[in-house]
Amino acid sequence: MNTDTSTTVDAAGAIGSERIGTGSIARRGAIAAAVAAVANVVLVLAATAAGVAPGFRPLNPFPVLPLTVLGVAAATAVYWLLVRRTSTPDRTFLRLASVALVVSFLPDVALLAGDPAATGPGVAVLMVMHVVAAAASVAVLT
Repeated sequence: MNTDTSTTVDAAGAIGSERIGTGSIARRGAIAAAVAAVANVVLVLAATAAGVAPGFRPLNPFPVLPLTVLGVAAATAVYWLLVRRTSTPDRTFLRLASVALVVSFLPDVALLAGDPAATGPGVAVLMVMHVVAAAASVAVLT
């Protein structure tokens, strides 16, 4: 088991270190993936029940579930690398996750031009699902 360390700062501002092993990161990643996947499927089902963008294929649990898990798995891999390569993995991960979240909106917005079934509310639901996955990743991993 790997016992690399990450730097932490407590409420009083004292800097310390916390051992974070590969198993711990994997468990946290699995929890984040489960939380994000369940929340995103609930969002899709609610949007579908509300009649948001009927026929808009991305608003379907079948692509949402595996793509959410894949996205959180990628975030977990990035966090694992940061724990091993940087002295401030949590802060660096938060910054990278923020940039990745903004970039992840671009294909969603492009769907408005490329998919006749896409609607503003439908694309907004996709964007909220990206926020859910990012928030679960940051909250559970860091």
